[in-house]
Amino acid sequence: MSASEEYKAIVIGGGPGGYVAAIRLGQHGVRTLLVERDLLGGECLNRGCIPSKVLITGVNAYWSAMKADWIRSDSLSVDWSRLQKRREKVIRRLRLGVKYLLQENGVKVLEGKARIKSDKTVKVSLKNGEEKIFKAENIIIATGGEHASIPSIPTDGRRVITSSQALELQEIPRKLLIVGGGVSGLEIGILYAKLGTKITVVELMDQLLPGIEKELVQVVQKRMRRLGIEIHTGSKVVGSKVDENGVKAEVERKDGTIFEVEADYAMVAVGKRANTDEVGAPDAGIELTPRGFIKVNDKMETSVKGIYAIGDVTGPPFMAHRASYHAIVAAENIVGGEAVADETGMPSAIFTDPEIALAGLTEQEALKKGIKPKVGKFVFSALGRAVLEGETDGLIKIVADSSTDEIIGCQMVGAHVSELIAQAVIAIRNRLTLKEFAESIRPHPTFGEALSEAAEAAIWKPIHMIVD
Repeated sequence: MSASEEYKAIVIGGGPGGYVAAIRLGQHGVRTLLVERDLLGGECLNRGCIPSKVLITGVNAYWSAMKADWIRSDSLSVDWSRLQKRREKVIRRLRLGVKYLLQENGVKVLEGKARIKSDKTVKVSLKNGEEKIFKAENIIIATGGEHASIPSIPTDGRRVITSSQALELQEIPRKLLIVGGGVSGLEIGILYAKLGTKITVVELMDQLLPGIEKELVQVVQKRMRRLGIEIHTGSKVVGSKVDENGVKAEVERKDGTIFEVEADYAMVAVGKRANTDEVGAPDAGIELTPRGFIKVNDKMETSVKGIYAIGDVTGPPFMAHRASYHAIVAAENIVGGEAVADETGMPSAIFTDPEIALAGLTEQEALKKGIKPKVGKFVFSALGRAVLEGETDGLIKIVADSSTDEIIGCQMVGAHVSELIAQAVIAIRNRLTLKEFAESIRPHPTFGEALSEAAEAAIWKPIHMIVD
């Protein structure tokens, strides 16, 4: 074991939380070490957000052409191998970009498994078996989460796979069982359904995308049924058999009846658990939540002074942009700032078809907080741009505090809403009123006009929709 090296900051994990924290520290001139056990960019860049959107974008282009009655699409097909190569190419390019930014900001990058010991000492086990010791005044834990599994259908990486592995399949499955009707389950299920895969979704809760307003989910579910996706809510997998040809799963309905699903692959997407054991969080005296995530204060500092935690390792919601936001807060505090994490209006985007996007409070959440909400709604069937694109399934809801008219929440379902939600976030975080938001001039014809109309609907009446 080599003698110890000293740094002002050590960042453990090179995902969208870790590499952002390291870059910001480097920009401040802080001597920083980043330790990553696998690939720079983490789960998001290599196996999640980016690769899934490469495939979704590619398949959607194909699907749009197939649906268009003015395009002769009789011989149109997807070259899955080439699309997979494009996924790999995009990942490599972005990963090299992260590496370049770290280098240019003076961050030392080391590949290995890091474990925190006492007195802010970090032991790194390299792939060649060598161990190195480092010391730092500050440590940031950005180790993310791992895919959770269930005993009734354990993942084996071959026929029972994670959502990450489902993105790397070199063949388009004939049949795919998806266990878990959350974000990953629906995004990937819809992707493969458009390629002709027979999709069966099994979700334990009574609705898909638990926690999302039913009004939004129903729009997506309607589209899923059109794609031939079989949906079983209030159901669970109670047993499974796997061989070299596929999977057979026993599924129990809420009423106790059991049926069997056969598939080439089963994708298990039932949530995440924190990566805390490998990094030595409990041994370092770092306090955990009852669910095993790292407990932090509003400065992203753990129970041990000078040790911070950011992103998925601190608990849900699991979103890359949230990890990056945490990273900036932690880094600024390390360099002597007084940054405080304020997740008001933290957006969420779900890349189903159509998309769902959320920020701030729903109408029901406002009521639970003792706020009398004022709600405006505008449907995409009354929006010119949506009609000309043939994307009329969708709506936008804006929620305001009726005592001040300040916007406190927004929920959307429809085409391009993952882009539109940023406007709502600005409104929520800057406490804009409905009038101020409605009077923001938006170009025509665009999907953004629906935001103005929804705000007008909350104030009184929109122009392009009849309301009571």
